Amino acid sequence: MQGMEPRLRMPPGATVHEQPQLVPPITDERGLGGPVAEPNEPVVEPRSVWRRALGALIALAVLIFSYGSKALLILPKLKFATTGLSMLVSIGAYALIFTWRFAIGLVLLLLIHELGHVFQLRREGIKASAPLFIPFLGAAVAMKQLPRDAAAEARVGLAGPVLGTVGCLVPLALYGVSQNPLFLALTFIGLFLNLFNLLPVLPLDGGRAAQALSPVFTYIGLALLLALAYAVPNPIMFLILVFAAMETYRRFKLRKTPEAQRYQEVSARNRALIAAVYIALVVVLVVGMQFTFVPMEIGTEL
Repeated sequence: MQGMEPRLRMPPGATVHEQPQLVPPITDERGLGGPVAEPNEPVVEPRSVWRRALGALIALAVLIFSYGSKALLILPKLKFATTGLSMLVSIGAYALIFTWRFAIGLVLLLLIHELGHVFQLRREGIKASAPLFIPFLGAAVAMKQLPRDAAAEARVGLAGPVLGTVGCLVPLALYGVSQNPLFLALTFIGLFLNLFNLLPVLPLDGGRAAQALSPVFTYIGLALLLALAYAVPNPIMFLILVFAAMETYRRFKLRKTPEAQRYQEVSARNRALIAAVYIALVVVLVVGMQFTFVPMEIGTEL
């Protein structure tokens, strides 16, 4: 090609009077021209998150249709198997976006949060299911019966963020020992998820607490969630908004029934305690997020 000259490489110790050696053009393994990666820099073909997610869903669907018919009938009777399987599925789903180490830590933090609900449900004498993990939506514990009043429901709701906040001390301590940013990131996301759950919206934990204070707070929370979904539109926020609207509307229709009025009878002492715990949690979580937030560039591997 006109204007192109072969590059010259001088061997070690050569002088300008010696014959220079021509460097052969760089080619790939097929003998074609073009840039190739250095030996220590393998070529990585980027794959989109959605392609990997679709592949994982297809593989899971094939597995269920091939072998899962009997398993799906047995798993609901095996609480630990259901929890363990849903945890593995969630880890795999989160690993499509984050690293597998971050995915494991995130699911463990969600487990600690849900165990708070389970422990309090047992203290209230309420039977409940084992934690069930739902990818990208967190986890849930199903109550087999309603609490006796709104105060008991509030205690169950707040128990998750309380234990979940305490659980965030584990990755924070590991960060203090290792200085690994993975643990600091897990601490921050754990605090954020507990704070998000304190939104005064049913069926989130904060909505259960607000219901014991006054149902009016849940209406305000629903309006705030609607504004948040408009400002930050995404499918997960939309699903939460739909569930919140359905549950709020259901309780609104029943608000004048004798059962609902008895359910809302909460002593002033219990209201004060619930409000104090709620406010204290919000303050601790907001301050904790301020101290654990570290800006990272997109693509930083944890």
